[in-house]
Amino acid sequence: MLKKFIVGGTTLVVLPGVLASCEKEETPADGGGNNPPPGNDLTIDLSDAANSALNSDGGFAVKSGKIIINDNGSFIALSAVCTHQGCTVGYNSTNKTLPCPCHGSVFANTGSVVTGPANTPLATFSVTRNGNILTIK
Repeated sequence: MLKKFIVGGTTLVVLPGVLASCEKEETPADGGGNNPPPGNDLTIDLSDAANSALNSDGGFAVKSGKIIINDNGSFIALSAVCTHQGCTVGYNSTNKTLPCPCHGSVFANTGSVVTGPANTPLATFSVTRNGNILTIK
């Protein structure tokens, strides 16, 4: 009798956890993929020495999973995470592309795929400038 009680009690404790692990995961509220969750604005102070590369044409910086590029005084912000397997992309200012060092994917500075194996574009973010402050949404 005691053995049946222990086995039954163990089943009641373990079974809910096992069943919960088999449930289908729900899609995040932000839609998942490369879309950033709302409210994650990034602020960059161009007068800060840590951001000095952004003061030159072709300069770039990677901050909080985003790559920010100075393109002739206009600023572009994209996801810095390659959509193929998650490596961090760089920036080639000569041909204005974002190469991935891991598997050779190349993205245009608009985020679109130039060369695979990636087949999904990089997420883009809006950039506003107020004086020396960039705000990326």
